[in-house]
Amino acid sequence: MLQGDEQPAPTHSPGDRVQLQDKVGMLRATFRSGRTRDLDWRRQALNDLGRFLAEEASSIAGALKEDLGRPPAEAWTAEVGLVLSEVEHATKNLKHWSRRQRVSAPLIVQPGRAWVQPEPLGTVLILGPWNYPFQLLLAPLVAALAAGNTALLKPSELAPASATVLMERLGQYLDPGVVQVVAGGVEVAEALVQIPFDHIFFTGGGNIGRKVMIAAARHLTPVTLELGGKSPAIVDDSADLRVAARRIAWGRFMNAGQTCVAPDYVLVQRDVATRFREALVGSVRDLYGEYPHTSPDYGRIVSQRHLQRLLHLLEGHEQVIGGGSALHERYLQPTIVWDPDPESPLMQEEIFGPILPVLPYDTMEEAIAFVARRPPPLALYLFSTRRGAVDAVEHGTRSGGFVVNDVVVQLMINELPFGGVGPSGMGRYHGRAGFETFSNARAHLRRGTLIDPSMRYPPFQPSDEAWLKRLL
Repeated sequence: MLQGDEQPAPTHSPGDRVQLQDKVGMLRATFRSGRTRDLDWRRQALNDLGRFLAEEASSIAGALKEDLGRPPAEAWTAEVGLVLSEVEHATKNLKHWSRRQRVSAPLIVQPGRAWVQPEPLGTVLILGPWNYPFQLLLAPLVAALAAGNTALLKPSELAPASATVLMERLGQYLDPGVVQVVAGGVEVAEALVQIPFDHIFFTGGGNIGRKVMIAAARHLTPVTLELGGKSPAIVDDSADLRVAARRIAWGRFMNAGQTCVAPDYVLVQRDVATRFREALVGSVRDLYGEYPHTSPDYGRIVSQRHLQRLLHLLEGHEQVIGGGSALHERYLQPTIVWDPDPESPLMQEEIFGPILPVLPYDTMEEAIAFVARRPPPLALYLFSTRRGAVDAVEHGTRSGGFVVNDVVVQLMINELPFGGVGPSGMGRYHGRAGFETFSNARAHLRRGTLIDPSMRYPPFQPSDEAWLKRLL
């Protein structure tokens, strides 16, 4: 089993900027040839990506087990199956998404026709993270290919087995003139963002996202940043506590808590806090048994360094359950922390691990104010059966997504745009939103020349202004 960052991913020479530019040049040449504009070509590219996912599913599952201890069921649902669903959805809707959209034109430009035509941007860079190394690299690729682009992919060096599968297998399915995979460390990523692309799509932490945006600004390259933040779950006294606890525990502890939309902390109404705590502890045991260390369904932390960070976050906090760890195995037991100091690092930093803080509150107004005082998260979850509570949380907070009585599963709905707001990210993808992210909405106007009224041209007559006001 891998031990943290000690086994590097296969790399291209970090200093070989010329080699990276040559790869980008190949992708640009393919785009300039015009063949990616054809809808049949795009469907074939999407089908080829789907074949990669289906035929290499066992290799993908093995790599995820090696990198993250991911169980096969989660490897399928959260990585292979989710991206296959995006492929099928894009293939089915490609003709509709690509259709020109007619718009009305004022009298002053009549006779004339105006429309918006989605066109590909060109050659794009997709920088993937380590926590879902296939889904979060290939789902944006689905959108990029559907929109008619060529793409360079950079998987994370912290998931080296997954990077190896992408490097060695993806090129057997997709034309290297259309999709290139470049593995390597920070040096490679820094070199790539110095090269002009037509769009950069980054998934990861906010600190690196800022650096990507600064580098992109040198070339005025548009960016999509999928970041994260502390996604809260609010539980009120009308909720089904058993279901709420089970769903929150599942969403928090899948992939050992290393999920950007996982509930990062829970606010529970004080009147039901004790019952909820008991249900939450019971749910953890139902999911992973008395000894999660031996559970085949419980993952591992990506590296020893990340595990040490999590252990520091736990220092000084009351743990209802969990806290056990094994550094050399990158293991941290599912851990519930009760009523931590809201100003502690545990409540200020995105945890990104199997730790769930729970804080009691007295009134819904108090809970809403708690969330609203903090940066808007990628997701916000509410467990309640009261319409008034749903409306109050919806209108009193900001977030990239808002889910009532469940967690995480919003990602399974292709046509729900996924993305953050403020420090949790910018831009959207999945379904049509992804297609539009990687498209240029090109404005078209075509006019005839038989009618050319003189009132639009100087010198203006006294009556011209009145006529122009009517025609606009």
